[in-house]
Amino acid sequence: MSEKTDRKAARATADLVAREANVSRVAVSRAFNPKASLKPEKRDRILKVARELNYTPDMAARSLVTRRSHLVGMIVPDVCSPWESQEIDALTTALQAEGFATLLFKAKADFSMDPMLLTYMRGFNPDSVIAFTENIEPDVLSSFLDRAVPIYVIYDDADAFAGRASETRYDRLLVRQKDGIEQAVALLQGYGARRIAYLGGKKQSLANTERERMIAQVLAERGMAPPVIVPGDYTYDTAYRSTLDLFRVGSGADAVFAANDVGAFGAIDALRHELGLSVPGDVKVVGFDDIPQAHWKSYNLTTVRIDLDDRVRALVRLILRRLKTPDADPLVETLTTRLVVRGTVG
Repeated sequence: MSEKTDRKAARATADLVAREANVSRVAVSRAFNPKASLKPEKRDRILKVARELNYTPDMAARSLVTRRSHLVGMIVPDVCSPWESQEIDALTTALQAEGFATLLFKAKADFSMDPMLLTYMRGFNPDSVIAFTENIEPDVLSSFLDRAVPIYVIYDDADAFAGRASETRYDRLLVRQKDGIEQAVALLQGYGARRIAYLGGKKQSLANTERERMIAQVLAERGMAPPVIVPGDYTYDTAYRSTLDLFRVGSGADAVFAANDVGAFGAIDALRHELGLSVPGDVKVVGFDDIPQAHWKSYNLTTVRIDLDDRVRALVRLILRRLKTPDADPLVETLTTRLVVRGTVG
């Protein structure tokens, strides 16, 4: 058995990799940190030697020294809907580029979180936790964390936890929806729509609540009637059925403003294939999110866009800023929305 094989059989160390690659121990550490400054050829040589010796950094040992786990927890309400799945994918990719791994936890149907899962999360000692669901209050979530300051996604100025007597800090990604909604309502009004239905999302969703409130506010500001509220839950099937009820049982509408793009797809198919109506000739439809499927020719959906790349970059900035200044006051990143005009309105 060769000397190198003998060394490989035992647990390889960073010192052994450093000797074989003829570099310093510090250079080995830098080679495994994608953000660390190191010449590409030196990094490649170190990683090649590490593979030959079957060496990987001991993250548990490193975390004891640095007090960093390089783990980010994500609490999501759903993992298979188009918006959530693309956001999870993009955020995971961005975090990995910064040297983080991700822990994914799924909330219950009512957006609450099983305390046992929160206990399990605590065992990983994450550097940060992003809560995409607002029913897990900061006081509750923080009690299961060590040093991590949670990040919450807040819509408009309706911070569900603002004004409560609490010492818990939490950082915020503030999504301002009004700009995109104003643009959508102005377009609908310009094309003659007077009776606008709001096809909602899940009742427990703060995003849905604020979207409905903001649409009603914008309609009132433009001197238009309040929206006809149509129940939904962000799914295609419910949107399809609710649209049929709106036109067969209710009084119909000139336009349907859906809480998300998937709901808009359900409304469009119900209008065209079941009710025999033209979109946009008879009824105009607007969605929300601008998922990739929105530009498909079958739908060609006019929709309010939340820029996913901007949203992911803002979340990563919040994480990095908090780690750099752990005792800072609550941090805030702000995003706006805009209308993407396609073929379901004009």
